[in-house]
Amino acid sequence: MEENRECCHRTKERTPKEYKDLIHRLNRIEGQVRGIKKMVEKDAYCPDILIQVSAVNAALNSFNKVLLANHIRTCVADDIRDGKDETIDELVMTLQKLMR
Repeated sequence: MEENRECCHRTKERTPKEYKDLIHRLNRIEGQVRGIKKMVEKDAYCPDILIQVSAVNAALNSFNKVLLANHIRTCVADDIRDGKDETIDELVMTLQKLMR
């Protein structure tokens, strides 16, 4: 993982395949959210909306799992090999936030 010293934000270079997969997932989720908005605008029945919201939550959880797995396989593994043990603490904090 590279660090941009000017703005103190780290970045991650992704493979074209990883980038395409993540963007595809986000585009689908975005479409689902727009669909929920239309349902609300058209006074759809509450349980129908709730089911669609549940589908969006599942899609976001799936996105998180893919992103987390990629992060562990690349950034975390590379940092551990480089002796940057603070990455483990960062990973633990991230997992704690995800499990709230």
